[in-house]
Amino acid sequence: MTTPAVTYNLIKKDKHTGARLGQITTPHGTFDTPMFMPVGTQASVKAMAPEELKEMGAGVILANTYHLWLRPGEDLVEEAGGLHQFMNWDQGILTDSGGFQVFSLAELRNITEEGVHFKNHLNGQKLFLSPEKAIAIENALGADIMMSFDECPPFFESYDYIKKSIERTSRWAERGLRAHKNPQTQALFGIVQGGGHKALREQSARDLVSLDFPGYSIGGLSVGESKAEMNHVLDFTTPLLPENKPRYLMGVGSPDALIDGVIRGVDMFDCVLPTRIARNGTCMTSKGRLVVKNAKYARDFRPLDEKCNCYACRNYTRAYIRHLLKTDEIFGLRLTSYHNLYFLLDLMRKIRAAIKEDRLLDFRAEFFEEYGLNKENRKNF
Repeated sequence: MTTPAVTYNLIKKDKHTGARLGQITTPHGTFDTPMFMPVGTQASVKAMAPEELKEMGAGVILANTYHLWLRPGEDLVEEAGGLHQFMNWDQGILTDSGGFQVFSLAELRNITEEGVHFKNHLNGQKLFLSPEKAIAIENALGADIMMSFDECPPFFESYDYIKKSIERTSRWAERGLRAHKNPQTQALFGIVQGGGHKALREQSARDLVSLDFPGYSIGGLSVGESKAEMNHVLDFTTPLLPENKPRYLMGVGSPDALIDGVIRGVDMFDCVLPTRIARNGTCMTSKGRLVVKNAKYARDFRPLDEKCNCYACRNYTRAYIRHLLKTDEIFGLRLTSYHNLYFLLDLMRKIRAAIKEDRLLDFRAEFFEEYGLNKENRKNF
């Protein structure tokens, strides 16, 4: 029997929640879970060097199939030796399939049984992406973990629409599995959809689990629904997935959502949030968000977060970073980006320690209190 390209080892479960402490082994290393994956959509985590990502403890990063297909093209990346060689990253890489762009570029696409007809968002050129084409691109890119090609239907879409969508997504998943050329070196994950409908999430999970993917993603969340609605879906969806395989919640990266997702048994997360808000001068700190561009920080000579040990906090003040941002100095964006990524990766380290000691709910309560999340949020776990 062939060993899958990616395997999951469950080390411990928290006594009071569904949280799991584990490890994921890929062709490019073994990584502790729960984990947060920085997003490098175009083969680069914005403003960060690969060496800096390693320094802060990022084991796996994400890149996007759709965007790399358009620029520079999967053929060029393959010629360069694959994404790892191309971007000088020797640890784990996960590629999205382009399915989310079916959702986010809704005005530019037409979904059929065969696949999706797009207009290139850069130049209007007509394009077509099918499950087979998406998998071929991902095979060429060479990521350790690949996502199946799916549709991400809007959360509040009708039951009938989402039912047709998940059934097509299941057919696409099966086609993608048949098209996958490198299962010994690249793991293809299935994506559970279903909006907010329990019966449809169950149907989607049942279909995909029957295909025996080496890992499973939960898609279609963090797309406009409330945190309580997202947690409710996770409550009944995560237990449907195999305990001996990784579980990945796509596109989620706020500190409260990370903690609440872990409590519900999620192992992997990704989101553009930390680097996106960093470019606007917003920093995650132990006391909540801090907009360092604000005038009140002009003479504040403290670090961004006095409890943080990242490079930015060890060496620079709020006043200096504000000055850099106000004068459009690129170093300012690098410092805020570094800090936010470090903050989330450090949060995951603390979460893993709390699971190990069976005190995750206490950790959550303490973190939410200091972070400034309200009582309603704190009780909605």
